[in-house]
Amino acid sequence: MLDYSRLLTLSPGKVRENDVALLRDAGFDDRAIYDICAINGYFAMVNRIADGLGIELEDLLEKD
Repeated sequence: MLDYSRLLTLSPGKVRENDVALLRDAGFDDRAIYDICAINGYFAMVNRIADGLGIELEDLLEKD
């Protein structure tokens, strides 16, 4: 799962059917694979928005 998530994050265009098959072989069902993709995509989107707005984590932590 972590190898797949890394590939999806760093090189999404390189994800192939075989990568998904490896997840199934490891015991993940279609719902779990969807969840992996959805969570990965969500964090990618949130990070791009934060980067685009110039938000830095350290700034948020200092306000607590």
